[in-house]
Amino acid sequence: MRASDAERERVAETLREAVAEGRLEMDEFEQRLDATFKARTHGELVPLVRDLPAPGGVVQPVTGAVAERKGSSAGWPARIGGTPTSSGAFAFWGGFNRKGRWTVGPKFTAFAMWGGGEIDLREANFSEREVVIRCFTIMGGMQVTVPPDLNVQVSGLGIMGGFGEHSKLDDEPDPAPDAPRVKITGFALMGGVGVERKRSRAEKRRLQEQERLRLQKPDTGDGRKELG
Repeated sequence: MRASDAERERVAETLREAVAEGRLEMDEFEQRLDATFKARTHGELVPLVRDLPAPGGVVQPVTGAVAERKGSSAGWPARIGGTPTSSGAFAFWGGFNRKGRWTVGPKFTAFAMWGGGEIDLREANFSEREVVIRCFTIMGGMQVTVPPDLNVQVSGLGIMGGFGEHSKLDDEPDPAPDAPRVKITGFALMGGVGVERKRSRAEKRRLQEQERLRLQKPDTGDGRKELG
């Protein structure tokens, strides 16, 4: 659904309040604010305030933002759809990166020769539910970072190099049923392509806050925690 000017302004006010309270760093605030006024649909606005409370209990986020938090922590349904902002990347004797708030097309092709690249999907949106990311590197390296609950299939080939998936998470969750399905393929010749599952800073803060609140709940004496 198309977003109105009033809805964009409500999201902007939420972001201003969040940076004033120290919930957002200035560079992230500026990125989100810029994306707010460029947004054309509700699907583009909702992820910008997904991890933020309503400021002072007065100005509410756009419709759907609060309900979204009750489902997947990543809010996958709201992150599917929209116009792709990038369909490829190229590096020759240099590097590239795609990270932050961007929209992945149904096919994304990346190439690096004598260079490197970074593809970060943790805060990305997806134009379609099925996405193919093709990574090709010759005497170079490429890193693909994905959120823990994204559906990912890795099927690349390493020739005198490596192409594979690894994770630094001890408590890696199962893929979310409503998450996009991403196939990562390609080849690495005398180089490497790595796929890593890693939480975003916002997700880490959310989990830390949950743990802090859990530890603050008083014990009722019967082995159960008193509900706040």
